Amino acid sequence: MKLTCLSKGGGYHFPPCYIITLCDFNILLDCPIDLSALTIFSPIPTSSYQPEDVEIPDSLLHSCEPKRQRIEKTLHVDDLIHAEPCYRTVTNLNLWDVSSIDLVLISSPMGMLGLPFLTRNENFSAKIYATEAAATLGRLMMLDLVSMQKEFKQYYGTIQSEYPRWMTWEEIKLLHPTVKNIAVGENGADLGSWQPLYCAENVEKCTERVQSLKYGEETCFNETLIIKLFSSGLEIGSSNWTICSSGRSITWLSSSIFDSAHTMKFDYHSLQGNDVIIFSDLSLLHGAAKDADGNRNFPTFQAPTASDVLAFRDGNDLEEEFSQSVANTGESSEEMDKLAYICAHAIDSVKAGGSVLVPIGRLGIVLQLLEQISLSLESSNMKVPIFIVSSVAKEVLDYMNVVPEWVCRQRQEKLYSGEALFGHGDLIKRNNLHLFKQIHSPDFLMTFQEPCIVFSPHWSLRIGPVVHFLRRWSGDHNSLLVLEQGVDAELALLPFKPVAMKVLQCSFLSGIKMEKVQPLLDMLQPEHVLFPEDLRQQFPSHVTSSFSCIHYSINEILHLPRVRDYVTNMETELAFQLEPRRMEQERIAIARLRGRIFIHNGNYVLVSMKEPIDSSIMHDLTHWGSPDPKLLLEALNGRGIVGSISQDRSFLEISEPSKALIQFHPTQTIISTDEKALADEIFEALSTVLNKI
Repeated sequence: MKLTCLSKGGGYHFPPCYIITLCDFNILLDCPIDLSALTIFSPIPTSSYQPEDVEIPDSLLHSCEPKRQRIEKTLHVDDLIHAEPCYRTVTNLNLWDVSSIDLVLISSPMGMLGLPFLTRNENFSAKIYATEAAATLGRLMMLDLVSMQKEFKQYYGTIQSEYPRWMTWEEIKLLHPTVKNIAVGENGADLGSWQPLYCAENVEKCTERVQSLKYGEETCFNETLIIKLFSSGLEIGSSNWTICSSGRSITWLSSSIFDSAHTMKFDYHSLQGNDVIIFSDLSLLHGAAKDADGNRNFPTFQAPTASDVLAFRDGNDLEEEFSQSVANTGESSEEMDKLAYICAHAIDSVKAGGSVLVPIGRLGIVLQLLEQISLSLESSNMKVPIFIVSSVAKEVLDYMNVVPEWVCRQRQEKLYSGEALFGHGDLIKRNNLHLFKQIHSPDFLMTFQEPCIVFSPHWSLRIGPVVHFLRRWSGDHNSLLVLEQGVDAELALLPFKPVAMKVLQCSFLSGIKMEKVQPLLDMLQPEHVLFPEDLRQQFPSHVTSSFSCIHYSINEILHLPRVRDYVTNMETELAFQLEPRRMEQERIAIARLRGRIFIHNGNYVLVSMKEPIDSSIMHDLTHWGSPDPKLLLEALNGRGIVGSISQDRSFLEISEPSKALIQFHPTQTIISTDEKALADEIFEALSTVLNKI
């Protein structure tokens, strides 16, 4: 097995990306795009909003002189790129020949947003697997991106070249350092990862190729690899994967949450007993604070003692008790408390006459927030309209209310009792919720009753309806903007300054907490766990534990040795043909066979050869054991060969009919002579005193 980490990602919206090579197949794990990089582009200007200090260019060509003056100064709004946005894909994935990828596994809707860049390539032929929910929601997200991109195309015109003007080195070297670092990276390698967005046709053709699986459903790839997926608890349809072959069993552990208030819980029991865990839950990297030197300060935790580890391995009852202690941590109630906090601030804003703007990011969180805000308004006897402005709003809401197999038990019970999984149905009936596909024109905004609450894409604050609402309300100190933590708020809000509206930046759990990692891995009982190099201090390779740690770095190939022997099944007909001979000292029996080996459903199978066997090759080919010099000399004498044994019995010297020497070693016997005929005679005599098949 080989592992190549192509990208560590950047949090929930930009999951890590890997390629593993197993049984000569290249398997791509997730194919995301970095939407946070959109912040280097300027939002499209409108007739109703023209900042006084921003000169909108007539073309994509910038004035060079002002750029030179501002390079070492504070980032200014006109330092952003005024052009139709491109989208940053995984840099190192672009170095791979797409025709060499055999299989793609998707862990979440965010993990498939880059797939159309691959599937539109005629050389790409890999099979793609995801849950039905991830594929459906991923498709809607991609179509929404395409819809929002249309506004830029109408303003700037369709990009005719693969490399827009701003991507030329003459323009790149004039960018502000902050923008340049995002655009090209530290060594300039990221510049080649920018691509124009795909079209709706690319999206539809891509999702047609995705084969959907249910949790726990097993499928076999190319008769060689057995793959399964299980709930990760992160988002509706998100998953962890197991990949098994006859010589290796692997768990791909993506970002996971033990207890969620909206989606199926983390099914970690089903991941037990595999040889290798690829630890891909890198939320620890993105959530850790940094010190003055830029180093991450991770929270500390107390690792379980050896007696603790042994305790939960001794029986099912103890293991269940341990599982409950890990999972019962109040994560869902913690999530609900944060939503209640946001609701309280939203109610305060509308009471003061302001409006609330919620950029759509994590769908599960947004739907829960929509539900909680409506309940808060109802309990406060307030009739405030709620708007969702998105090209796919209706499709997303309809789908999220018919997916019982992907949601938590509490929401399943709501469905079985006749309620909607998420409360938007009642809101529509009460005329509190209004759905719009898009902002038809800047004047269309004036039709929105205020105060109001608006959910709209995009969380980058660069594309989509959110830009228009933000320009309208950014100067209102009574209004509220709700952002997810992880978004660079300073950079994201730069085009809208001065910002008087309140900004509430919230953090939601997006992976396993540090203190749970080692107890979980000890319970899963792998042989090896593959960690990113950045987590070496938290999980050193010499840690005293039930598993060994191996650390990987970006774009370096990690080779992992096989940890268990291959197991082969034998056809009954072939088994009856065997004539085993027992070895006296090793307590085993061995036999020769002639058959054909192939792989079926991930297992090696031996079957008999149907063709006639050439009798000329049916002689004894396999010998084992050490010859007894005395017995060998007797066999030689019977063939007319004369010799003598050395005093230490380490060799036998032949004197007639010609000279030869037979040397005895613990692992081999060496025959030395100039006469080929004599060598053949000695070998035949030697074979009579050895065990053979």
